[in-house]
Amino acid sequence: MKLTQGKINELLSESACEHNHHKDGEKKNKSCKQQAQPGAAQGGCAFDGAMIALVPITDAAHLVHGPIACAGNSWGSRGSLSSGSTMYKMGFTTDINENDVIFGGEKRLYKSILEVHQRYNPAAIFVYSTCVTALIGDDMDAVCHKAAEKIGTPVIPVNSPGFVGSKNLGNRISGEALLEYVVGSREPETTTPYDINLIGEYNIAGELWGVLPLFEKLGIRVLAKITGDARYEEVCHSHRAKLNIMICSKALINMGRKMEEKYGIPYIEESFYGVEDMNRCLRNIATKIGDVDLQERVEKLIVEETAKLNRALEPYRARLKGKRVVLYTGGVKSWSIISAAKDLGMEVMATSTKKSTEEDKARIKELLGQDGVMLEKGNAKELLAVIEKTKADMLIAGGRNQYTALKAKIPFLDINQERHHPYAGYVGMVEMAREIDEALHSPIWAQVRKPAPWDRKVTDSSQDIANAQNFVKATPNSQFSLTN
Repeated sequence: MKLTQGKINELLSESACEHNHHKDGEKKNKSCKQQAQPGAAQGGCAFDGAMIALVPITDAAHLVHGPIACAGNSWGSRGSLSSGSTMYKMGFTTDINENDVIFGGEKRLYKSILEVHQRYNPAAIFVYSTCVTALIGDDMDAVCHKAAEKIGTPVIPVNSPGFVGSKNLGNRISGEALLEYVVGSREPETTTPYDINLIGEYNIAGELWGVLPLFEKLGIRVLAKITGDARYEEVCHSHRAKLNIMICSKALINMGRKMEEKYGIPYIEESFYGVEDMNRCLRNIATKIGDVDLQERVEKLIVEETAKLNRALEPYRARLKGKRVVLYTGGVKSWSIISAAKDLGMEVMATSTKKSTEEDKARIKELLGQDGVMLEKGNAKELLAVIEKTKADMLIAGGRNQYTALKAKIPFLDINQERHHPYAGYVGMVEMAREIDEALHSPIWAQVRKPAPWDRKVTDSSQDIANAQNFVKATPNSQFSLTN
């Protein structure tokens, strides 16, 4: 896939996003057009977004064509778990040097692809461009095509250099790569009327494994997971599903729209976080498939699961009711976690909108109400000010913000991709409640909030002297003497 300016403009003005229906440019979502700034692009560039979306394909090799620093520490850098192959956790890079910058890195890339195939024999090889290799003009598409013919294994170019735009744009570029090279390339052995795809679900901390049993009970088959705990083969088959479920807001919305246009697969946007959202998700799937028996099974399952969940959550709700929370995360979690917190009886005082679409912001306003604070920028200074203003009891955010919570002397819960606990589905609600409860009621906070001995007032010192004098008087044989 050649990444031309026309293709970038197409992805930035995705017609499936409601905010792009406005003709007035000021009403379009600014986050879609946000450019990564040199020196400040780490964790937010198109390259990072593309890898986030594709690396969870577990039996594929992911080769970064660029300097070794772009590959980073692949193993364990993201919490996407696998029930099988761990090939996706191996970090591969061409590690280009100064000579490659001058003379081109295409030969090095070709040799690297052959070596990865020879040593590891993956189901497929995804090759990612970076800023440097895009700037020197390496024809990655031609190299990947030639290598694929040589080794007989799919080699997919992902032209996502960091400088072209934001992480969200990188997500969509990866979706374009899947649509062009992977989706529809093979046929499944069998199909059923209840085949669905989950798009934008990355199985962070194994969250998907808490939701899949629900679909199995209902007789719904997840034909393809795009891309959490996915196998390359199942993504190839995904064009035969009857319904696409978009989980991560607008990250891969272009896949949903184009699969509907090309293969006639309708899509709906849902969330697995919170009781209400999980119930709504199951009902909407059954309604969209249009099977009356399935709808009845869904209602029966919801009654059973919510009854069990209410029993499990009862002690936590009693301890968490009325606790105030500041939420700082992005995308679908910026509103879906609000719903989950409200299910526990907590009050969300503020949330971020930095990576949220206009549709996300509308949902946030509805959930927070008029008094809720919406944070466009989330630096430490602003977060501390909001925490102090709202008298928040807890900060729920990404791992990099834990030190902000420590400065404010309030508990912290990691909600982003580095977390180690699953929060999706009914079982995830119990896990979230347990983690929040343990963080809020840890005895460490009473100790942390006490003033240090050297910060006590002078009156305290006078009282200490009086206490010492009383001790000496009460101990006649004491060898101590006190002078005023």
